[in-house]
Amino acid sequence: MTVAVFLVSLCGAMALGMPIAFALIVCAVCLMFWLGVYDTQIIAQNMIIGADSFQLLAIPFFLLAGELMNAGGLSKRIVNFALSLVGHLHGGLGYVAIFAAIIMASLSGSAAADTAALASILLPMMRSAGYDVGRSAGLIASGGIIAPIIPPSIGFIVFGVAANLSITKLFLAGVFPGLLIGLSLVIAWWIVSRRDQLTVLPRRTGRERLQATWDGSLALLMPIAILGGIRFGIVTPTEAAVVATVYALIVGMFVYRELKPSDLYRVTLLAAKTTSAVMLLVAAAVVSAWLITQANIPAELSSLLEPFMGNKTVLMIIIMLLVMAVGTALDFTPTVLILTPVLMPIVKQAGIDPIYFGVLFIINNAIGLITPPVGIVLNVVCGVARVPMSAVMRGVWPFFIAQSIAMFLLVLFPQLVMVPLAWLSGR
Repeated sequence: MTVAVFLVSLCGAMALGMPIAFALIVCAVCLMFWLGVYDTQIIAQNMIIGADSFQLLAIPFFLLAGELMNAGGLSKRIVNFALSLVGHLHGGLGYVAIFAAIIMASLSGSAAADTAALASILLPMMRSAGYDVGRSAGLIASGGIIAPIIPPSIGFIVFGVAANLSITKLFLAGVFPGLLIGLSLVIAWWIVSRRDQLTVLPRRTGRERLQATWDGSLALLMPIAILGGIRFGIVTPTEAAVVATVYALIVGMFVYRELKPSDLYRVTLLAAKTTSAVMLLVAAAVVSAWLITQANIPAELSSLLEPFMGNKTVLMIIIMLLVMAVGTALDFTPTVLILTPVLMPIVKQAGIDPIYFGVLFIINNAIGLITPPVGIVLNVVCGVARVPMSAVMRGVWPFFIAQSIAMFLLVLFPQLVMVPLAWLSGR
């Protein structure tokens, strides 16, 4: 009955159109009445505790770094670098989108920001070259969701704080799976585009490639500096976020000179708005998480999954299918915050490595960003490119299937996550 109170109150509040953060608080209040522990101080104290985390400081700085990167010309130079390498291939602009998405994912960690930047730069070029606009928009959206997987990932920061896990280990564990998701897009794009009649761009000369590499070198050095600093213990993830912000500011304003002082207010405001929404969600989710623990909901769910506890692979498949279903109805951050306190006790009881589970969990939630009806990244690419949602939904399916297959490969072969993690960790 407690699970029913939790689900009905949460889903009912969302069905009335209430913002997710407030729906979580309503859910918490309903649980308090049901458990007979109603006290407004519980809400206030847990919200303050939830937002009072040094690790969460990384979120506003990585978001600001992403906005500075887009406004300062770093994104544009990354795309030009990718064009110089693979733009001449058949369907080359699609490979450029994937390649650029992987590089940009290692800079900002924000799927929406990366998708908006890529769509604004590449979609006009793809349209003029005869590419199917819906499919191209679907590819860019699918490339954008690599951002929460490859470090620095805002998703890993939120999950790490909610699950009390090492964010550094989550970052390192996400490197190879993120590249695998990118490879799945390459294969899917090759299959769907090989029969299309497309305009092929001229091959760049060696000199032009060197020039593009030189122009983009400062942007390309940024992910190396971030991941290298974290890997060798020079900086924490939060400190790396500050370094990334300062780096993007200096390069955009004083080297590329595309970021003007007048742009700083707009850029900072955009990052602040996104940060405020995320932090309110985190604070509200901590209240629900505390009550979920008090109500012993994980134990109730664990009893339902008891028949599968002996087989880790089957249990992971069931959990992934559950998360995928929830991800079609909820945005990324709410799904992470709501399901983490429910699923983590089950994962630990089954003997599944929490870091491994965290990587699969975040990949699954990232894929949820391109699934209707919510599909936040789909809405971003539609707004930027002015493409009908129906066209993007048709175009995104081949890439959604490819990324889902890659995710379930990681479920079947956990060593694809754990072996690279051990290597990157120096163990």
